[in-house]
Amino acid sequence: MLDLRPIGYVVGLLSAALGAAMLLPAAVDYGYGNGHGVRFVESAIVTCLTGGLMALACANRVGDRLTLQQTFLLATSVWVALPLFGALPFLIGQTEARAVDAVFEAMSGLTTTGSTVFTKLEALPKGLLLWRSMLQWFGGIGIIVVAMVFMPELRVGGMQIFRSEAFDTAGKVLPRAAQIAARIGAAYVALTLLCIGAYVLVGMTGFEAFNHALTTISTGGFSTSDASFGVYQGRPEYVASVFMVLASLPFVRYVQIMAGSARPILRDPQVRGFLWVVGVLVGVITAFRVLANGDHAEHAFREALFNVTSIITGTGYASVDYQLWGAFPVVLFFFIGLIGGCAGSTCCSVKIFRYQLLIAAVRAQMRRIHSPHGVFTPRYDGRPVTEDLLGSVMAFFGVFILTLGLTAVALGLTGLDLVSSVSGAATAIANIGPGLGEIIGPAGNFATINDSAKWILSLAMLFGRLELMVVLVIFLPRFWRV
Repeated sequence: MLDLRPIGYVVGLLSAALGAAMLLPAAVDYGYGNGHGVRFVESAIVTCLTGGLMALACANRVGDRLTLQQTFLLATSVWVALPLFGALPFLIGQTEARAVDAVFEAMSGLTTTGSTVFTKLEALPKGLLLWRSMLQWFGGIGIIVVAMVFMPELRVGGMQIFRSEAFDTAGKVLPRAAQIAARIGAAYVALTLLCIGAYVLVGMTGFEAFNHALTTISTGGFSTSDASFGVYQGRPEYVASVFMVLASLPFVRYVQIMAGSARPILRDPQVRGFLWVVGVLVGVITAFRVLANGDHAEHAFREALFNVTSIITGTGYASVDYQLWGAFPVVLFFFIGLIGGCAGSTCCSVKIFRYQLLIAAVRAQMRRIHSPHGVFTPRYDGRPVTEDLLGSVMAFFGVFILTLGLTAVALGLTGLDLVSSVSGAATAIANIGPGLGEIIGPAGNFATINDSAKWILSLAMLFGRLELMVVLVIFLPRFWRV
């Protein structure tokens, strides 16, 4: 029989830690004197007690190594439990959100999707605004650790190619996870502090800088204003673009830089490929804005740089309604969101390395067609790519497309129009944030869509954040056979 106690122990500890973190927005609300701090204290008590009791009840099996089934369940359980606890301040707080809206917002936060159902953000208590940002920051560091520790071991979606980057974690998931989290966490905190300082230097208040740094480094995209980044035109857009790119690079490379070696990040094919794609897309959109829309060069470049970077990294900030630029940018932005950043970053979506492996496989196949008697092996970063790895990547692409289609159909059945259904499915599975259309586009939000669609999107965010197959595999009957 599958032993759930090691899973319960970790989930309990993380839930208790999340509850303790609620005391920070409580203190902020008490400082501003708005009376909302008590709601965070109540939420913290419930979360800490529940998580603490769960951890105590399961502590007698903490020393055991995790089996493959337990690892899959742990990765999924964490992203199911924490949004439920994270939703409590929304549920009992000033927003008086219904359960579906509170869970949607918390799931969007912890998966760093950035879609929101809340309006009039400027009128919300400061603590709630901070809590939304904190959820994304926690989700960002969480997914880095999952990507570096768990996913290479689970051999899903081609992530096993990064086993050598995961600090030799085989068979040592729980003990090594703490060491990896500490090293990556230091780099994560350092980038966040640099981002806060940069935002302050370009004119943001301390509170705005702190919130936006949390959601920039996590590539989450929650803002403190309904206009998102539209209220910070000019130099803040350049700062945000730089740090969104930095957050989209493999954090293991920052650990290596801190150890005194910058060569790995300069030679990483993911990094080079990602920066090349961003540069080309920014150039294309800038040229279009200048030639087709008559915009002046600096403004066109700044808006192209910010919005392309925001969408490709899955951050989801919007400084303008780019749907007004014309049909070409809208279509391009849809596909940009399905690219993503580097594995081992806070980024979401397909990830650049999978496209690189796909291109390598296609190139090798074309050479085989041209020279049937030759032996051509796809290579990545100078290493031959195994059939097992290619099969994993191809399976991921297939599952991604299938899940996107099924989610779009399900959203259509709830009554959403075609554009909202397709873009909503894409933005949830790829954890981007804004969709397309008048309702959920960059100038709108998800507040007015029906409850069924919100539940579907919440589930899609979970699936997308955990690379789809990590969640899907637990629905297989054979998974539960021990």
